[in-house]
Amino acid sequence: MSPLFTSAHEGTLAVSAGIGLLLLAASGWVSVLHRRKPGPGTRELVLRLRAWWVICALFLGAVLAGGRVGVLLFAFISYLAFKEYVSLIPFRRVDRRALFWAYLAIPVQYAFIWTGWYGMFTIFIPVYMFLIVPMRMVSLQETKGFLATVGMIHWGLMITVFCLGHAAWLFVQPLSGFPVAGAGGVVLFLVGLTEANDIAQFLWGKSLGRRKLLPGVSPGKTWAGLCGGVLTTAVLAGLLAPLLTPLPVRVAVPIGAGIGLFGFMGDVTLSALKRDLGVKDCGGILPGHGGILDRIDSLMFTAPLFLHFLRFYYA
Repeated sequence: MSPLFTSAHEGTLAVSAGIGLLLLAASGWVSVLHRRKPGPGTRELVLRLRAWWVICALFLGAVLAGGRVGVLLFAFISYLAFKEYVSLIPFRRVDRRALFWAYLAIPVQYAFIWTGWYGMFTIFIPVYMFLIVPMRMVSLQETKGFLATVGMIHWGLMITVFCLGHAAWLFVQPLSGFPVAGAGGVVLFLVGLTEANDIAQFLWGKSLGRRKLLPGVSPGKTWAGLCGGVLTTAVLAGLLAPLLTPLPVRVAVPIGAGIGLFGFMGDVTLSALKRDLGVKDCGGILPGHGGILDRIDSLMFTAPLFLHFLRFYYA
């Protein structure tokens, strides 16, 4: 089992320093831009960068501390994400009595991660909460809206707790050949590529995007954005893998492409949810970004892909 704190590897330190330098450069550029052309657009960029500083400070702090500090951070993020999800869904008062068990599932799920109990980590929410939540609704003798309530609660737990928990599991996962840059390096690889893919898809789409991909779901998504993002993420994976992971470049490149594709899937899935609910953002906790769900939508899809690939590759 991973200790509470572990020493950071030089590869993790180097990439973390690189992220800090990128943020400094971006902050300088946005500051100049805001002074020259003040307005709502540049003001939003300022807010976005401030939020990025906070996000990166918390995440990189957990990565560099290593061990189970990262598990605690992801447990807190899952709680915030599920709470935000619940605030968006039009649950009835009676439904909220069943939500108690859903909230209780968060510390239980992360306790399994903390202790490295992989068997329960993989089945607790998909199986046991799948059975417990409907039984709680039955005990309330509420049949109207039964299927909708049970489905909404379970799907929320799956994406915000179960799927995101796969990233937390990387902090405690014992794998042969794993500690090239330690567990923190592998988590940094996953999260860094996921966020880079979001940015790359946006930039490619803005610069070359013409043909819309899913205009009824996310009008800003284009084929150029998707293809350019996947290609960029694959190249970055090949560059970062020797620093942060035990993966050879020939393996890292296709997994980087997979992260690019699954990140896109997470993004548009949350876009579909927001369109269904008639909201632009899931919340306002991150100025310039929206809510927690808006920031982790891609990671909820890439984390399971990456963890199960690692377990398959190193089995």
